Amino acid sequence: MTRPYNFSAGPAVMPEAVLRQAAADMLDWHGSGMSVMEMSHRGKEFIAICEQAEADVRELLAIPAHFKVLFMQGGGLAANAIVPMNLAALKPGAMMDFIVTGSWSQKSAKEAQKYGSAAVAASGADSGYTAIPAASGWQLRDGTSYVHLCSNETIHGVEFQQLPDLKAMGCDAPLVIDFSSHVLSRSVDWSRVGLAFGGAQKNIGPAGVTLVVVREDLLGHALPICPSVFDYRTVAEHASMVNTPPTYGIYIAGLTFQWVKAQRTGELTGVAAIEARNLAKAQWLYDFIDGSQLYVNPVDPACRSRMNIPFQLRDPARNDAFLSQAKAHGLLQLKGHQSVGGMRASLYNAMPVEGVHALVDFMRTFEQTQA
Repeated sequence: MTRPYNFSAGPAVMPEAVLRQAAADMLDWHGSGMSVMEMSHRGKEFIAICEQAEADVRELLAIPAHFKVLFMQGGGLAANAIVPMNLAALKPGAMMDFIVTGSWSQKSAKEAQKYGSAAVAASGADSGYTAIPAASGWQLRDGTSYVHLCSNETIHGVEFQQLPDLKAMGCDAPLVIDFSSHVLSRSVDWSRVGLAFGGAQKNIGPAGVTLVVVREDLLGHALPICPSVFDYRTVAEHASMVNTPPTYGIYIAGLTFQWVKAQRTGELTGVAAIEARNLAKAQWLYDFIDGSQLYVNPVDPACRSRMNIPFQLRDPARNDAFLSQAKAHGLLQLKGHQSVGGMRASLYNAMPVEGVHALVDFMRTFEQTQA
């Protein structure tokens, strides 16, 4: 069976090896006589799965020992409420500052207003969210509890190529990052991060799991209204088992972590190998778009996303023909988000280089036939 190339922004393409392993394990995981989805979350079999998944993601992302790894639920949108319920009270005044670079950080700032004084310290709205505001102009407030940013904006295709050093900027607040759509695609400088969260359905596994990595000193500050199952300290104390976790999603995440560990690109392994491959994939597509007379990407090259590449056809009347012909060529889910239109190719870790080459070949042929 020849599978098409799926460029969906999420839920997204999975490594074929992971899907095949999950299929092989479906009725009987490792001789247990049970499918993973039938296991008790407190049984030794699933506890082993969960502990291995945590150990592997710690290794892959070089997560320091003084950070807790939590497997939660609700996705990025729920995290927009869970984060302020846990961190807004870090300092008096419950102030939270947001760097708004697209739709997702915009949603985060709006939701946080329910739990304290949420302010936009910088915004890329004037550029149509095609550029990241220079850090020198950020209006960070003294005494803010935390600073939030989305390190990769899935819809607008804007990515922080380097996380800001808040201490060097004179701010002692922890940095919170939503890394949903590029987690495991590159390394993380944990010396600059207090908390990171991400929905699984881009680079980790199926929808349903939210990965949270939180510095230990940020635990124990939840607002009284915070439900117990969303209190980071409670979740950490119960090793993500304060309630029944998304067991099958955690299992698939664990298989994905093992797949990433096994990746090789030249002398590189794991996340470093994946990052090199992702850079090559993105550059291949950007170079073609930039040299085209039909397609255009509006994002500042200094902050173009490696994962999510939006592009427009200069003649929107050709959009439907582009999408239908792409599908006929085995290139799926290329329609852009409804809020921005056009097209979007998501090049997550599991997208092979061959898929990007196939997309560029099709785009070139389509342009030639439309000339």
